[in-house]
Amino acid sequence: ADGELVQYHYGLKDLVTILFYIFIAIILHAVVQEYALDKINRRLHLSKVKHSKFNESGQLVAFHLTSVIWCLYVVVTEGYVSNPRSLWENYPHVYLPFQVKFFYLCQLAYWLHALPELYFQKVRKEEIPRQLQRIVLYLVHIAGAYLLNLTRLGLILLLLQYLAEFFFHMAQLVCFTDENNEKLFNVWAVVFVVTRLFTLTLYILVIGFGLPRVENQALDPEKGNFFSFLFNNILFRMSVLLLVCLFQASVMWRFIHFQLRRWREYWNEQSSRKRAAAGAKQQAKPLKRDSGYHENGVVKAENGTSPRTKKLKSP
Repeated sequence: ADGELVQYHYGLKDLVTILFYIFIAIILHAVVQEYALDKINRRLHLSKVKHSKFNESGQLVAFHLTSVIWCLYVVVTEGYVSNPRSLWENYPHVYLPFQVKFFYLCQLAYWLHALPELYFQKVRKEEIPRQLQRIVLYLVHIAGAYLLNLTRLGLILLLLQYLAEFFFHMAQLVCFTDENNEKLFNVWAVVFVVTRLFTLTLYILVIGFGLPRVENQALDPEKGNFFSFLFNNILFRMSVLLLVCLFQASVMWRFIHFQLRRWREYWNEQSSRKRAAAGAKQQAKPLKRDSGYHENGVVKAENGTSPRTKKLKSP
C-alpha cells in the first residue's frame, strides 16, 4: 500500500516450498500424460521404444514452452534484456523480486520431481543414465545460479537453453507422426547454433568484462559475494573463459556429428527408395517378343503367315 518493493532471500524454508511444488509438478505431469499424450498414443499405435520417447518429448515440450514464456516475461519486465549491464551491476544480487525467486523454486521443483517420475513412468534401464545425467546437470546449474547470486545471468541462459530444447523435442514429436518431415529439425539446428553463440557471448561479456569491474571485490560470504574477487586475477579469468569455450566447442562437435549422421541416414534412405522404384519400373515393363509383329490385332510371323499351325483336313 505504501509503494514499497518487497524482495526475498533464499533460506531453509525454500526446501519446504520446493517440496510442495514437487507434488504439484507430479500432478501436472499426470494430467498432461493422461489427457493429452495417452490419447495421441492410442491413435499412433507406436512401439514400446517410440512410446517411451514420445511421452518424454511430449512432457518436455509442455514444460519448455511454459518455461520459455514465463522466463521471457520475467527478463522483460525486470529489464534484464533492455539493460544488459544489470546482469553484473550491483553484484551480488542477494535480494530477489518475487517472480524471480518463484521461478527458480518452480524450476528446482520440476527437475527434482523428474527423479521419482523415472519410476512412475517405468523408464527402461538403458534410458535411466541418460535421463539422470540431464536432470543432475539442470539441478546443478539452476541451484548454482540461485545460491551463488547469479540469478540474472541464469535466467538468460535458461531462456536460451529451453528455447533450443523446445524446438528439438517438438521436432521429435512431429517425426513420430510423419517420419519424412524434417523441417522442424532444420529449424532446431538454426536455433541451436544461434543460442550457442549467444551463450558464449554472454559468458565472455559477464565473466570477461562485467564481474571484474564490480566495486565490491572482497570475499564476503555473509553478503553473498563468493567469487567476484577471483576475476581480478587475469589468469583465473582466462582459465574460466577457456573452459567455457572448450565446453561449448564440445557441444558444437556433438551437434555437428549428430547432423552428419542424420543427413547420412536421410540420403541412404532416399537412395534405397530410388533403387526400389527403379526395380519396380523394370518389373512393370512388358516383355518384347523376338519374332512376329501385330497387324490389325493379329500376331503374324515375319514371312507374313500366321504363327498358328494349320489343321489338316481329312480326305
